[in-house]
Amino acid sequence: MTMTDPIADLLTRVRNALIARHERVEVPSSRLKVDIVRILKDEGFIRNFKVVRDNKQGVIKIFLKYTDRNAPVINGLKRLSKPGRRVYNKAAEIAPVLSGLGVLVVSTSRGVMTDKEARRHNLGGETLCMIW
Repeated sequence: MTMTDPIADLLTRVRNALIARHERVEVPSSRLKVDIVRILKDEGFIRNFKVVRDNKQGVIKIFLKYTDRNAPVINGLKRLSKPGRRVYNKAAEIAPVLSGLGVLVVSTSRGVMTDKEARRHNLGGETLCMIW
C-alpha cells in the first residue's frame, strides 16, 4: 500500500491514540515528521518523543500528554495543506490560531516552524497543519 500523505497519517495516528488514551504512539520516521513532533514538544502538546533508528526508515515514539483529569492536552489536529491542494501563505497572511492558544506548523525556506516564529522572521510558506 502506498501512502500519499505521511503528515496526515502522523496526525491521524496521534488523534486515534489520544482517543484510545494510549501512553505513546509510534509512527514511521522522516525529517519532516521529526520537525513537526519537535514543535509539538516545544509547544507543550506532548511529553516527549524519541527517534529510534533501525535498518529501515526508523520510528518516532511519541509520548502523549494528558491533564490531571485524564483529558488529552491536544484538543484538535487538522491537516491544512494536502497533496491535492497545497496551501501557501505570505507572512502577513499567517494569523494566530485561537488567539494564540493553538499553533500553525509552517514549512518555510528556513525550515519547519510555528506561526509565531514565521511572523517574527517575516517568512511565509506552506501551512502544513493546525494544532489546538
